[in-house]
Amino acid sequence: MLPTDWKSATDLGLRRSEVDRALAEGTLVRVRRGRYLPASTHPDLLAAARLGCRLDCVSLLKAVGVFVLDRHSLHVNARVGSSRLPAAPDGVIRHWRIDDDPPTSVAADLVSALAQACRCQDPRAAVATLDSAWHQHMIDAEDIEDIFQRLPRRYRRLRPLLDPSAESGPESLLRLILRSIGCRFESQVVIPGVGRVHFLVEGWLIIECDSETHRSGWDAQKRDKRRDLAAAAQGYTTIRPLAEDIFHHSDRLAHQLRAVVANRPAR
Repeated sequence: MLPTDWKSATDLGLRRSEVDRALAEGTLVRVRRGRYLPASTHPDLLAAARLGCRLDCVSLLKAVGVFVLDRHSLHVNARVGSSRLPAAPDGVIRHWRIDDDPPTSVAADLVSALAQACRCQDPRAAVATLDSAWHQHMIDAEDIEDIFQRLPRRYRRLRPLLDPSAESGPESLLRLILRSIGCRFESQVVIPGVGRVHFLVEGWLIIECDSETHRSGWDAQKRDKRRDLAAAAQGYTTIRPLAEDIFHHSDRLAHQLRAVVANRPAR
């Protein structure tokens, strides 16, 4: 759980000498004058607080475990009307917004961050981010409607594309690729003797998605190979696209999948 507010020495119930001792011992961090956070605080939260801002958008979502495609810039929220803020260094994107959170908060509201992330990512990445937060029960259908109310009308075309059953960002993105090539598919299908597969396309093609951070040991690889063989024995073909290609080469992957579907092997 991320801390949500910075504390003053008074809030902490500490005398000045005790604050100095905690700073020296490294258990407390001064982020701005009179503002303190535990030293264990996520480094992106510390960076945002030092800028007089709150962690926001894709940076906050990444910190809490929601899938985002852009993982490089630091996104922060500065309150409209804030003054005397330090200059933002390279790699920091400031979003100016009026929110109702208390002035001590160091992290934006999750719904606000998700709405901002929809603006900052391309549409397919935005869908994957919303899927991820919804799948993990961080938000519900009511929150989804709230998010789209905060966005311009053009974003509402994304609403029918959401599917909280997707278990990872690559699954969400591959689902959109499959939609784009106009094939018939089902997700999270249980095949007797094989188990649950991510996608079953046109009734014969199994597509499994490994996450970007997937690092299978030999035991996991053996399990996958046995599943693939069991599927092949029933007439299925299994392919496993790389997360890198799903993320960054979607057009090429779509072309390849279209060709695979069009060239179904003879049973």
